[in-house]
Amino acid sequence: MKPLGSGERSLQETYAPNARCFGCGPANPRGLHIRSYVQDDVVIADWKPEPYHEAFEGYVNGGIIGVLFDCHSNWTATYSLMKRKGLSAAPGTVTAEYCVTHLSPTPSNRTLRLVSKIVDISDKKAMVETTLNVDGKITAKFKGTFVAVKEGHPAYGRWQ
Repeated sequence: MKPLGSGERSLQETYAPNARCFGCGPANPRGLHIRSYVQDDVVIADWKPEPYHEAFEGYVNGGIIGVLFDCHSNWTATYSLMKRKGLSAAPGTVTAEYCVTHLSPTPSNRTLRLVSKIVDISDKKAMVETTLNVDGKITAKFKGTFVAVKEGHPAYGRWQ
């Protein structure tokens, strides 16, 4: 795989530069600033934790891991729905449900890699599976369902 960010803008920077989401919003000064990139049939993000993201010394807090999974996987779904429907702008999508399975503690002194793929998609929803990798070892897995919202929903137009 090519290095992430090699001169290209992330999905978030491309389709939602003013978004304030805590996990993925480029415009949130206190957010996590997840940057997701399409590579072939997967979407990948690398993210480096800081000590204040820890649950205990040396290991990432499970809630932070949940946010990483949720936001990165949502962008995988958003981009896939956008491409499926031939849209030029990202549709507003929200999390319908998700499940995180922690396989081992996730070290906080390494770069974390999230790798997502679509496992099922229709015009209105996408199911995503994502792994969290540290130095090639999977420390957690994620399964989630994301839905496109209609006008009138608070998240409609959220990326514009």
